[in-house]
Amino acid sequence: MSKTALLEVRDARKSFGGVHAVDGVSLSLAPGEVLAVLGHNGAGKSTLMQMLAGALPFDGGELLLNGQPVKFASPADSRAAGIETIHQKLALADNLDSVANLFLGRELRTRFGLLDDAAMRAAAVPLFARLNPNFKNIADPVMSLSGGQRQVVAIARALQFKARVLIMDEPCAALGPAETAMVHDLIRRLSAEGVGILLVTHDMPDVFALSSRLMVMKNGRPVATCRTADVTEDEVLAMIIAGKAPATA
Repeated sequence: MSKTALLEVRDARKSFGGVHAVDGVSLSLAPGEVLAVLGHNGAGKSTLMQMLAGALPFDGGELLLNGQPVKFASPADSRAAGIETIHQKLALADNLDSVANLFLGRELRTRFGLLDDAAMRAAAVPLFARLNPNFKNIADPVMSLSGGQRQVVAIARALQFKARVLIMDEPCAALGPAETAMVHDLIRRLSAEGVGILLVTHDMPDVFALSSRLMVMKNGRPVATCRTADVTEDEVLAMIIAGKAPATA
């Protein structure tokens, strides 16, 4: 494992009764790295991500941030440590605008206890501009936004609270080509700023366009971790389906 790892997992284990959902998984994530996490349904990747997000405790193994061991009792602990999860369904309040979603549950208030709409907008505008300079309609309800714009809102909410690690679950699912390109550009921007990204996806074009490394899981166990440039799509599919590690792994 890299000594400079932003996030490191050592021999993670999680069981539900007799089912070993995560069984001896190790990974590392460097600052600015995009690591794709792949596997068929039931491979254990979602369980692993829930463990990193503080939603499930580790049964065994170790989690380190910047080389320091950490334990999370809840998702709030994980978020406080700088790990944010962008779920496939995004968990946005459709009837509220982008600014309100950005501060949902953590609203800024005036000294009189009222919502400080001006302060929230002042903080939101440069953040949205940083992520997507073309995103101007932040006063519209998010239900009216495109899929790519909704991803901007979800990611901005994570970054507003100092996320250093983003877990992204199928970020381009059901998006058209233009919106997918928007999200790809956004992920590259975040990577360039040093945010580490765990990209959970079934989409091979996303894997090969965005990730520098990939890890494949099958039946709760790691198959292999490879540099994305060193493997072909057929080799990745062989890892996912047959659990066969390529010669380059």
